[in-house]
Amino acid sequence: MNSDTTLGSVVRSEWLKFRSVRSSIWCVVVTFVLTIGLGILVTTVVRVQWHKMSQINKLTFDPVQTSLVGIVFAQFAVGVIGSLFITSEYSTGAIRSTLAAVPNRIQLVASKLIVLVSCMLVVGEVVSFGAFFIGQAIYSGVVPTASLSNGAVLRTVAFAGFYLTLLAAFSFALGLLIRHSLASISTYVGVLLILPLIIAFLPQSWQNDTIRFLPGEGLGHSMTSVQPGPNVFGPWVAFGILALYVVVLVAVSTSSFRRRDA
Repeated sequence: MNSDTTLGSVVRSEWLKFRSVRSSIWCVVVTFVLTIGLGILVTTVVRVQWHKMSQINKLTFDPVQTSLVGIVFAQFAVGVIGSLFITSEYSTGAIRSTLAAVPNRIQLVASKLIVLVSCMLVVGEVVSFGAFFIGQAIYSGVVPTASLSNGAVLRTVAFAGFYLTLLAAFSFALGLLIRHSLASISTYVGVLLILPLIIAFLPQSWQNDTIRFLPGEGLGHSMTSVQPGPNVFGPWVAFGILALYVVVLVAVSTSSFRRRDA
């Protein structure tokens, strides 16, 4: 291996790729718009309609979840970011030049993941805390608000950012395994959106045992809720399971990447 291709130099190269690819920048912008923009829209509607809500709805109201409602849509934007970070190189044929410059494939995957996870962690936490603070500011004086001094609230907002980061890494691993943009994004959307719909046709007892293991409907819901429902894992367990999914999928896709031709 060329002495110039250290992990640090490859990371710098991948960072340059990430911030120079138009699709990555646009998807980051979309993530901000979806998470913060939809949060503003929903919290504004809730504030306007607060006095018309029933007493039961007021007692069960969650100011954190409504502020973070945009996460439900942003998860698809980060999935596109993660997938395109690797599949775009296959679609353009640039992967051959990349492998010629960095023949160590494990080092290449590690560098891409370092860049992707670092960037998405920053983006995820910024949009999550931003949506939370703006939402509580909109509620102030009319709707009951939440505070980060509450440990459960702080955990929920922070985990929302971790959730988006893990999903980006999950999508990247799918892209590395499938090597086709449309196919990998479709698979990602299928896991988050279609699979829960299929499970909804199963008997209720099977649904309760299965949904809790799904990345979005089960694990994501638990991570981004102050008080998760009775049929899902606790937030920390959900975080661990989703992280395990990512680690296993990265390991499988990296192993496949090492064996296959570009």
